Amino acid sequence: MTRLKVLITGAAGQVGSHVAELMLARGDTVLGLDDFTTGRREHLPPESANYMFREGSIADADFVNRAFGEFLPDVVVHTAASYKDPEDWQSDALTNVVGSVNVIKASKTARIRRFIYFQTALCYGVKPQEQPITLSHPKNPGNSSYAISKTAAEDYLELSGLDYVTFRLANVIGPRNVSGPLPIFFSRLRDGKRCFVTEARRDFVYVGDLAKTVMRAADGMGQGTYHFSSGKDIAIRELYDSVVSAMKLNDYPEPDIRALGPDDAASILLDPSRTFADFGEIKFTPLSEFIPLAIDYYREHGVLGEYTHLKLKDAERR
Repeated sequence: MTRLKVLITGAAGQVGSHVAELMLARGDTVLGLDDFTTGRREHLPPESANYMFREGSIADADFVNRAFGEFLPDVVVHTAASYKDPEDWQSDALTNVVGSVNVIKASKTARIRRFIYFQTALCYGVKPQEQPITLSHPKNPGNSSYAISKTAAEDYLELSGLDYVTFRLANVIGPRNVSGPLPIFFSRLRDGKRCFVTEARRDFVYVGDLAKTVMRAADGMGQGTYHFSSGKDIAIRELYDSVVSAMKLNDYPEPDIRALGPDDAASILLDPSRTFADFGEIKFTPLSEFIPLAIDYYREHGVLGEYTHLKLKDAERR
């Protein structure tokens, strides 16, 4: 197999760092970019003949163009995204829209073979018209700055003429996950605080399973838009119970059960049928196997913060 030169944005983040490790393990050459807004230095492999890293923001067109010009990648895996503060529209627009446009434009200039992008399921809104959600469902990202900006970038990618794969994601979790309910449950349980769960259901998939599928896309499998989803959702309570089990707490801390709010989605379940048709069977790792890996990671490195793509009411933060 011909080895690839792969440029990964967001290389110190959850998805980017897992993809980089798999690429390096099979002998590909990788250039990672990150500005450490949410990525962590400990996620980066040591620099070597096959791994280089440049610190900087993709919102800086000169930084992006220099990286592309020096490295001349075959494939771009674009995981970098702003999501830290749902009220920080400027950062979301700069990173997710302007930054993505910089990366897309540089990819066109470099004549890359393939561009891989990651989109949020929130692009369909929090009140989808169908369950499971098919790829023909209209985009309706007005629920958050993150969804709006990620969808704008996907639209530019579709406009670009590049050969691309975009994965619209279920809830991707595991070690190095710094947003959503998993790190929130861990940090609150660790600190002896009570958690709450709603009646919502979500599809939680392991980041390592996504990374393996990204490898296949980098090698040329598939084309266009896909849902990365197991096709099954579980109650948030089940994720909570998995965290409690992995933390080996002496007594079961009963969570506060809350009804769905008027703006909450009971379920955001993506239809993965096109993914399975084009990529074949994907063996999804069960929660019982990967939640302990995430808990071990948090115990060693801690959590960065209780980030979420949607607004949290003040009462929910306490």
